[in-house]
Amino acid sequence: RAAKPTRPAMLRLYATSAGTGIFKVPEVHNEPFLHYPPGSPERKALREAIHRLKGECPDIPCIVGGKEIRTGIVEAQTMPTDHQHKLCTYHNATPEVIQEAIENALEAKRDWERWPFEERATVYLKAADLLSTKYRAELCAAVMLGQGKNVWQAEIDASVETIDFWRFSAKFAQDLMAQQPTENAFGVWNRQEYRALEGFVAAITPFNFIAIASNLHSSPSIMGNTCLWKPSPTSILGCWVIYKILKEAGLPDGVLNFLPADGPLFGDAIFQHPDLAGVHFTGSTDTFAVIWRAIADNLRPYNSYPRVVGETGGKNFHFVHSSADVESVIFNTIRSAFEYQGQKCSAASRLYAPADLWPQIKEGLVENIKKIKVGPVEEFDSFMCAVIDEASFRRIASYIDLAKASDDYEVIAGGGYDDSKGWFVEPTVIVTTDPNSKLMTDEIFGPVLTVYVYEPEAFEATLTLCDHTSKYALTGAVFARDRSALMTASDHLRYSAGNFYINDKSTGSIVAQQPFGGGRGSGTNDKSGSVINLLRWTSIRTVKENFLPCTDFTYPHMAPED
Repeated sequence: RAAKPTRPAMLRLYATSAGTGIFKVPEVHNEPFLHYPPGSPERKALREAIHRLKGECPDIPCIVGGKEIRTGIVEAQTMPTDHQHKLCTYHNATPEVIQEAIENALEAKRDWERWPFEERATVYLKAADLLSTKYRAELCAAVMLGQGKNVWQAEIDASVETIDFWRFSAKFAQDLMAQQPTENAFGVWNRQEYRALEGFVAAITPFNFIAIASNLHSSPSIMGNTCLWKPSPTSILGCWVIYKILKEAGLPDGVLNFLPADGPLFGDAIFQHPDLAGVHFTGSTDTFAVIWRAIADNLRPYNSYPRVVGETGGKNFHFVHSSADVESVIFNTIRSAFEYQGQKCSAASRLYAPADLWPQIKEGLVENIKKIKVGPVEEFDSFMCAVIDEASFRRIASYIDLAKASDDYEVIAGGGYDDSKGWFVEPTVIVTTDPNSKLMTDEIFGPVLTVYVYEPEAFEATLTLCDHTSKYALTGAVFARDRSALMTASDHLRYSAGNFYINDKSTGSIVAQQPFGGGRGSGTNDKSGSVINLLRWTSIRTVKENFLPCTDFTYPHMAPED
């Protein structure tokens, strides 16, 4: 058996590979959706995967440098729809394990960043194809059981968006590196090298989208960085499947270190390390503020200024003009507010409706919400399932109780909740007379839509109100057939949303179609699903090579007069 090449030998191998051609990533397109109709092979495979995963309950370790580490600090991930059912157990990292992971990431980076780009890209292109075929049912099942998604929500997240992130990251990285100086003086070649950051990147990922969990470490890694990945404790099983796919696709040991961990403990370990090069985060606004402050407080020891990229909360709006198509408003709003139980960062949670259309909108919302089935993920006709955990359930219930107890609100649909088996909350619509009330300003992150009814003649004033009501600026949608009204709304709400939708729901961004991110309290707006995000994970070196020798130090203007 051949010995493993030494580092110099490996570098010679990479250099030889890089010199054999100029390679181009295969043309990529958005992954087609599967629809799982009765009798289809994908439906059968998904049911089988659900049955298998419900019965396995694997014990999931930390992974450091490719090595499994079981710390004995064990917790369990349970099903949101059946909170007594354990899906897996997992081991939380200790400070010592996190330090070992940092050392492994830094060591692995020496080789990984020197791989020719096409070799790094191949890992993610292969991972995408593995997920599209071999692992599609397994990852969808893991996300359904572990994160409470119905069939469609799992398909658009675990399958399609994850695949799109991996494929388009390869394309976008190639496009970025093709950006080179356009001017070269005679005898000079100018060029740019897209280097990895100096140090390691920490990816801190949320529960609600496995695609985001996969992208937060993949986008830095494809640019040559190595990562510590702290997954959300309520998404461990799905994240473990992602890790397995990447390893099968050829990701080297140490490039991605898998570290379930207590949040503050993980933060204490990484924020004090001088080689922290970046943090890629999706989660709550409050947590992101803590991260930003911790990094600011530790600037002195860092070897470079860490890149801090974050997408956080939203208090997303649907704003309706009197010229809107009422039916479109109703169905788009139901989908945006209640799909995945309102736990999308982009979910609509406030609705501004004109008084002249409100009776029709109200009737349509109330009657159609009655048709929504809230049930277990195993029943494929469930439109909604359970919210993620007990803390979320209690928080959402507290807002519903507040509305029931206050004269400022009227609950016109839903309002019920039940935790006897799972964390179930009904789709709830609440009307308020106070546009600055708590339910109009706070991010609830659940299936609760609050409505403010305005007079049609106050359209522009209410747009200003909408802009000023929330500290967030993630997504928003405007519904109107009057073009002038659309232009007015777009202008008034220019900074109210990083993703702005016209006559469409505020959710459902697609990689390479609607790059995602918001401003204000919603994050740094570095647009995941685009080349913009990848630019944050590279440190460019500009190189000027002079082919001709310098033969004098003087300039023509210094010559003596005639």
